[in-house]
Formats: sequence, C-alpha cells, structure tokens
Amino acid sequence: MALIVTRYGALLLRAMGQTLLLALLGLFFACILGMIFGLMSVLQNKVCNIIALIFVDVIRGVPMIVLAYFIYFGFPYLVNNILHGSITLTALQAGTVCLALNCGAYMAEIIRAGIQSVDKGQMEAARSLGLPYWKSMQKVVLPQAIRTMIPSIINQFIITLKDTSILSVIGFPELVNTAKNVVANTFMSFQTWGIVAVMYLIIILALSKSAKVLERRLNVGR
Repeated sequence: MALIVTRYGALLLRAMGQTLLLALLGLFFACILGMIFGLMSVLQNKVCNIIALIFVDVIRGVPMIVLAYFIYFGFPYLVNNILHGSITLTALQAGTVCLALNCGAYMAEIIRAGIQSVDKGQMEAARSLGLPYWKSMQKVVLPQAIRTMIPSIINQFIITLKDTSILSVIGFPELVNTAKNVVANTFMSFQTWGIVAVMYLIIILALSKSAKVLERRLNVGR
C-alpha cells in the first residue's frame, strides 16, 4: 500500500480532481435542466406537463451506462453518418452530458416536489397583490421551495459523484478508470481499491456532514 501511495498517490489525487470536476459540471447543467423541466411539470399546461413527464420517464428508465455509450458512440455516429454532419465528443463532454441528463431528470422531480410543497395560498396571495405568475414564482414560491430542496440537491450531488465511476467505460480519466490502470501496472488489486474506497468515503462523508449541517441551519431559520 505504501508503494501505491508514494508512486501513484499524486495520480490518484488528480483523478479524484477530475471526478469532482465532472460531478460539478454535471450537477451545474443538471440544475438548469431540472429547473426547466421541474417548472414545466407544475405549469397549468398539459403540453408542458407531458414533455416534462416524457423527459423524466425516458431518462430515468435508461441505465446510465447505456446512456453513456449512446452519447459517446451513438450520437456522433448518428450525426456523422446518417445526418452527414461533423461532430466529435471528448470523454469529458460526453460524460458531462450523460451526468447532466441523468441527474437532471431526478433534479426535475426534486424541484417539482419542492414547489408543490409550498402552500398554494402563497401563490394565490401573490397573485391577488397583482404580481404576474412568473414574478410570483420567482419572488414568493421558489425562495420557500429552495429551502426544502437544498438537502435533496446535496444528496443528489453525492449520488452523481458516485455515478461518475460508470463513465470509466468511455475512457474518462476519473478515479475508477485510473485505479484500473494502477492495478494493471502493480497487480496490487486489494490495496489499490482499498485506497480508492477510502478516497470516495472521505469525500462523501464530508458532503453528507455538510448536508446535515445545512439542513439544521435551514430548519433553525424557519
């Protein structure tokens, strides 16, 4: 184990950095997608509701590894050979899109549930004061909904962080993919995967603790 830490420790730390980068990028775009489809799901418009429902059901119904293969291999093939376009995706780009779509579907449900948890009287009171629908949503409903959503969003980030390990199948140099290369070079499987498990555990425990602290502060502020 000491050999792996001294010889490959820096490499594994860089891979952990790549893992965090991918998770952050995925979560950033997932929040945008989640907000769009989450709002569409609560609008009093059946077309928007159906579009949001299809997005959530389709993305959540497809295994993430299949989604990763489709985005990295299938989508460029579709554009280049069938639509006669020209596109190439790096592993980072494909991984970000994959995580954003997968996490975005779950974020949409978190946002929908958060908005629906706010008493309907809040929107009615805002509208009765002359505020338009979107201004009422922005100024009255969403600030209250976000308070209940933040712990779930942090938990979703933890899940997304762990899901980055799946993207080793498309060659992205995250922690699991790098660990496979270390094992191939050293034949020290138990020690390498033990170190990787500890690295994941430290990051995830820190995020979990942060989520609990933030949740307590939000509850005190109510």
